[in-house]
Amino acid sequence: MTLDDIKAAVDAGQTVHWANTSYVVHKDRLGQYLITYVPNGSCIGLTDRGGHRLNGKEVEFFIARSEDGAENPGSQSRPDGQGRGVAPGGAGAFPLGRQI
Repeated sequence: MTLDDIKAAVDAGQTVHWANTSYVVHKDRLGQYLITYVPNGSCIGLTDRGGHRLNGKEVEFFIARSEDGAENPGSQSRPDGQGRGVAPGGAGAFPLGRQI
């Protein structure tokens, strides 16, 4: 996913992950896009300080699949259908417990 794709998906309320479902991309109350490691709450910016270069590779970002596929028909977690650390068939997304 490109930077613009990621931001648009987050703004549309979709759950975007980086690398695996433990990392969730979200927008904080200041309008900053962040990547949070859900198990311990640590986070980094989605991009470098200039806001142009992703902190991760485009192919490593993906939109979470719904449990039954009804919410996003035809969607895949990644263009190749694979997700690092994601169980076959897509693992459910973890809701972000707190906004930082």
